[in-house]
Amino acid sequence: MSSGKLYSGPILRVAVDVPMRQLFDFLPEHHREAQPFKIGTRLWVPFGQRKQVAVLIEAAVGSDVPYKKLKTVLKQLDQEPLLSPDILRLLGWASEYYHHPIGDVVINAFPTLLRANKPFKAKAEVINVWALSAEGRQVDTEALIRSPRQRVLMTLLCSHAAGLTEQQLNESGLQWRPVMKRLLQKAWVVGFTKPVSASDGNKTDPSDAVQLNQAQSNAINTVQQSFGTYNTFLLDGITGSGKTEVYLKLIEVALAQGRQALVLVPEIGLTPQLVSRFKTRFKQSIAVLHSGLTDKMRVTAWLAAKDGCVDIVIGTRSAITTPMPRLGIIIIDEEHDSSFKQQEGFRYSARDMAIVRAKNANIPIVLGSATPSLESLYNQQQNRYQLLELPERVGAAVEPTIQVIDVRSQTLHDGLSQRLLDTMRVHLEQGAQVLLFINRRGFAPTLLCHDCGWVACCQRCDSHMTYHHGRQRLRCHHCGAERRAENACPECRGSTLVPLGAGTERIEQAIKERFSDVGVVRIDRDTTQRKGALESILNDIHSGKSRILIGTQMLSKGHHFPNVTLVGILNVDQGLFSVDFRAMEKMAQLVVQVAGRAGREEKPGQVLIQSHHPEHPLLQTLIQKGYGHFARQALQERKAADLPPYSYVALLRAEAVDTQLPLLFLTDAKQLAVAHQINGVTLLGPIPAPMEKRAGRYRAQLFIQSAQRSVLHQLLTPWILQLEKLKIARKVRWSIDVDPVDIY
Repeated sequence: MSSGKLYSGPILRVAVDVPMRQLFDFLPEHHREAQPFKIGTRLWVPFGQRKQVAVLIEAAVGSDVPYKKLKTVLKQLDQEPLLSPDILRLLGWASEYYHHPIGDVVINAFPTLLRANKPFKAKAEVINVWALSAEGRQVDTEALIRSPRQRVLMTLLCSHAAGLTEQQLNESGLQWRPVMKRLLQKAWVVGFTKPVSASDGNKTDPSDAVQLNQAQSNAINTVQQSFGTYNTFLLDGITGSGKTEVYLKLIEVALAQGRQALVLVPEIGLTPQLVSRFKTRFKQSIAVLHSGLTDKMRVTAWLAAKDGCVDIVIGTRSAITTPMPRLGIIIIDEEHDSSFKQQEGFRYSARDMAIVRAKNANIPIVLGSATPSLESLYNQQQNRYQLLELPERVGAAVEPTIQVIDVRSQTLHDGLSQRLLDTMRVHLEQGAQVLLFINRRGFAPTLLCHDCGWVACCQRCDSHMTYHHGRQRLRCHHCGAERRAENACPECRGSTLVPLGAGTERIEQAIKERFSDVGVVRIDRDTTQRKGALESILNDIHSGKSRILIGTQMLSKGHHFPNVTLVGILNVDQGLFSVDFRAMEKMAQLVVQVAGRAGREEKPGQVLIQSHHPEHPLLQTLIQKGYGHFARQALQERKAADLPPYSYVALLRAEAVDTQLPLLFLTDAKQLAVAHQINGVTLLGPIPAPMEKRAGRYRAQLFIQSAQRSVLHQLLTPWILQLEKLKIARKVRWSIDVDPVDIY
């Protein structure tokens, strides 16, 4: 064995979903030795006392494992690869860059049903469709007041003359099956099947869809010239400037060349309206991928994309690893959004992985936002990204006026200033809609005993419990703990329990008392948990039934409310002072995105921001000079403090039930890092996390920083392998987060 290998025969090197940072060698099935295995196929292998799904990464000759210890593959699950070479290359890069076990990265790139020990066949070549019957088209949907779910479904069917497929109905978010059964019994709806490839007929002519302005045309032409080569474009367009129309035109170009398009959005809530617009525009097939789908729907869409049977994939962050053999362009909408970063397990950035994927595939990628991240703006300044600007709103719409209300020493009515209430009344009398933004759910963030000062706290977190008045419950929004709200103080038995502060529920109650003759709707996680609830709420908003909109950041981006002329932002101060160095950036992005909901059509918009710190310099810069000036000033501050994007960081986190164990582990970890003697790396900590106790576990962290990315990884690569060997590492949960977006 001149190679030095302990075994010199054929070997299958596979990835297995275990917390070990390596591939594993297996012998091929005896009867398959003469037949080559295909890279990217799933295998069924014995592993320890179990059997598991593995993915073939490499077919090699020779192993460092003795022959007697090598186990044999039990069977091959796929005849053809499920993961293409480009996806395997992307996953390999991600495992190395984010320092996460390769098996976990690879196996979890599959939809859930493909992680099991069986092949999966896609649905038959026909799909079910439901459409209004002749009798159903005569029904007055507005008369179905006592059957609101029937009214919503009938309204949806009315807008799709050719009918809706099962997939479209599932994507709508409605609990449609029992309602559809009732409509079929009434003969208002008919059901039939059609070939998968058939068009639903509800398309417009893309070439005549919208009249572009000069900035949009310039952006489209610039990207179009880059088709077939890699380039990252930063589409910096103010709210209402027509970024989506640019996306649509670029996708038209890709489709005309026989290519596929991948569109990533940060949240599920943005997909229904985007999918609806895309399906109205394109005759080509579209697949949707997000966590709200059933396992069967998800795997069917994933396989269709892999086989090239769909032309457009729209999805949230996990869709970045979807195989697409004809991929021609990637578009990241709201690229600044922190939802693109996975915060648990495999902590990856879908935006950054998308850039790597585009580079590997030699295709253009477009990062779109009205409030680009400071990292993207920095990369543009370094000429890594090419800037495309949309400085004006489309059509007759103009940017709203923004003013700050100084609420110091003023009487607030459940968190609402008198000026804001008076301005709301003026806009409502003019027939417009009003949006109130407060990024806190529940009735009040704190429940206090007025007699002794007791505060309702979470027993599992260093956090107050949020009071939810409607259900008389106290909830921790960090760990999910919940209990019934006390009727009397548990310490002094006093009965004067006072809810302090305001959340969406309290604002809703206050508004309904003052505007009893106006439709009010609340949009937050509590009111949209039920399937189809968000779509029903949005329908009421667009119909004009709801004229005052109260919500959290679910309303801050992507939504187009043409009749909203006033936006009130109630709690901007919480973003002005924070231990998180990204807090000001996030606050500015949120303010601009929320403000962008006002005045998107012919009617002028107005934005009022309540603040106890109206003179804050960065807040004033944002309001008076815009996000661009704010971002430049914020970048200067980051540079002076040597913070990202002017440095590269990683966060080593540890947690345990024992108070001291996380700090002890991180102290040992720091000593190992210092022993490497790598110049240019700074270690800060260990220190307790900003919220030390969460979900019953104590947490601490170690901050690792370097001016050079390569130097940072020069430390991380060998260091993490040493951390796994520490005895104390078995007593804590620990993780490494490269390029963290949240230090909590």
